[in-house]
Amino acid sequence: MSSEFLPRLNEALQRIGPLAVAVSGGVDSLTLAETAHRLLGAEGALMVHAASPAVPTEATQRVRDEAARAGWSLRVVEAGEFADPNYRANPVNRCFFCKTNLYGTIRQVTDRTMVSGANLDDLGEYRPGLDAAREHGVRHPYVEAGLDKAMVRALARDLGLGAVAELPAAPCLSSRVETGIRIEPETLAFIHAVEGLVSRSLEAESGPRRAVRCRVRAAGIVVELDPESLAALDVPRRTALAAEIRASSPVNLPEAPVRFMAYRTGSAFLTGAAR
Repeated sequence: MSSEFLPRLNEALQRIGPLAVAVSGGVDSLTLAETAHRLLGAEGALMVHAASPAVPTEATQRVRDEAARAGWSLRVVEAGEFADPNYRANPVNRCFFCKTNLYGTIRQVTDRTMVSGANLDDLGEYRPGLDAAREHGVRHPYVEAGLDKAMVRALARDLGLGAVAELPAAPCLSSRVETGIRIEPETLAFIHAVEGLVSRSLEAESGPRRAVRCRVRAAGIVVELDPESLAALDVPRRTALAAEIRASSPVNLPEAPVRFMAYRTGSAFLTGAAR
């Protein structure tokens, strides 16, 4: 499958020339980084990863591991979004401020054309980060080459990236916090810990865990799961997990029940009666 579109991606990358790839640690950006490295080499492709309280530590380690394995030219930076009051206020366009800080930081370390791992599927979603990309002249090689998410995964498999090709979608941890609730590092650490706790409790069940999201809302904490995972948690297990989650929650979170619900993309944007 990927033999049909890899030449298009390579052509897009060659048109851009020396570039800097914003690498988050997900399948899209890692696959783009590997493709750019193989085509342009360490001299032509610089990878930049932003370490942050909003980025799981395993994502940062994944980037470091891939860079060491493949010989990428890698810079790990602090994007500084937590010093931005607009980002911390968590408005509906929070991603705009996140990406504004990211691209501004990348521009401080290189004058190369910046590229992102956005693909065709991303264009149909609410992505204020794309507005920030446009303001900073960021290009999207997958979009220019006409690639969607399924094509990116196929390319990752053909490149021999192993488990990277099957990584589930994993937006930043701040995406779990309902719009209007201030972004705090301790809240994000709690979210990450809860998702790990729930994932481990489901490890004995058959089938992959396609979605585990801990949502922090004004009405309380909601753990969203794919249908198979949700069905695997009987009432006693839900009760025990809820008690453990509630006991470990930071003091800044409201006292409210922990609920388990079906996974919904972007549900942290819900407000008011829609919660």
